[in-house]
Amino acid sequence: MALVDLQGICKHYEAQKILENVDFHIEEGERVAIVGKNGSGKSTLMKIAAGMLDYDEGKRITQQNCTAKMLPQVPKFDAGLTVRNAVEKELTELHAAKKRHEELVHFISANPEDKEALSALTKVSSYLDFHNAWNLDDKIERVMQVFDLKSYETRDVNSLSGGEQRRVALAGLILKKPDLLLLDEPTNHLDVYMVKFLEEILLAEKFTILCISHDRYFIERLATRTVEVEDAGIRNFKGGYESYLMQKEALLQSMVKTHETLLKHLKAEEDWLRGGVRARLKRNEGRKARLMDMRKEAKKNPSVIRKITMELEREQKAFNRTEDAKNKKKMLYEIDYLNLTLGGKTLIKDFTTRILQRDKIAIVGKNGAGKSTLLRIMLGTLKPDAGKIKQGEFSIGYFDQHREMLDDNKDLIETFCPNGGDRVDVRGSNMHVYGYLKQWLFPKEFLDKKIGILSGGEKNRVAL
Repeated sequence: MALVDLQGICKHYEAQKILENVDFHIEEGERVAIVGKNGSGKSTLMKIAAGMLDYDEGKRITQQNCTAKMLPQVPKFDAGLTVRNAVEKELTELHAAKKRHEELVHFISANPEDKEALSALTKVSSYLDFHNAWNLDDKIERVMQVFDLKSYETRDVNSLSGGEQRRVALAGLILKKPDLLLLDEPTNHLDVYMVKFLEEILLAEKFTILCISHDRYFIERLATRTVEVEDAGIRNFKGGYESYLMQKEALLQSMVKTHETLLKHLKAEEDWLRGGVRARLKRNEGRKARLMDMRKEAKKNPSVIRKITMELEREQKAFNRTEDAKNKKKMLYEIDYLNLTLGGKTLIKDFTTRILQRDKIAIVGKNGAGKSTLLRIMLGTLKPDAGKIKQGEFSIGYFDQHREMLDDNKDLIETFCPNGGDRVDVRGSNMHVYGYLKQWLFPKEFLDKKIGILSGGEKNRVAL
């Protein structure tokens, strides 16, 4: 039996269909990644699977005593908890199980024939085995250190930043090990070392996982199945991200063949119709009705095929990046012996580099190491203590994690046309603002929506 089984699920928001007659299940040991465009219904599907959201029609069936816990985008903690308290609060049941195990062992040593006690000991031992909870203190220390929580374990958890609070919530969930772990963008606010540790512990401890992620490489390493949410329905693909792309390519080829066959049949039926319709009126009327359906299908298919083709091309390019041809490059930055200390901590020491046009550079390091600080120095919003920065003549686009360039009180028209009108200049071309935003998947009815009511993913698209 599946841990969670959704049957014929329908969910609508006003007139918009989010999920329509969706069947979904997850078995023990599976690691399922949900993919799809922002607003397609990924979070809705996950929350219904978790039992956190009602649905309009259908059934949700769960295995008896199945625990499903979700990592929220914005965690909530009780007032007055320290970081360590917040993590350990998730482990109350495990500590109680360990205590019960000790009591049973002590009791059985004096009553070795007590069958009821032996049965209870077997159950609690299996529970502790499943959660790998024999050395909880060691596990807590390891997770606290890797997720960079140790340095402020005595601080009030509600005084931390949003990213830090998500790390605290994730640490507690990993240690608790529910039957079904639901992760919504788990790699947000984690540095590369933390992501590696997260992948290793999820695989080593055989979690059953349902996750939403835009991190293609996290999905590739972790997922045993990829579920795509699109047009209020879902498609299942075996394996991780690369396998998903390959199977979607095969699906596209199948759709193209089916469409070609449909066109052949349609041509034959059109020839029949032009020849005139005579006897057996009822049968002919039925054939004419089928012809009309075929015409509709023939019109619809090319747009669906074109859409999937464009999506595939975009995803395959992103997943299989290749180096651009190395032409003569323009100097953008020349940095010599940069130094910066903040709050008594040396973040940058004697840093020297050259950055050329078309370079693609990733800055990695632990949280607090100085990655964003280096960018701020290059942007000119922060001055170094020492060193020289020579900057060429070029324009800079800066997409920051807090989306500070956006004003929640403005709508899309005000954001893109701050001086009035409805036209924008896009790389030398003058376009209507709706024509441009349509390329970023914003429908016309979004033009007068305030930035503040958009989802996180939609805000990211606006900022980009």
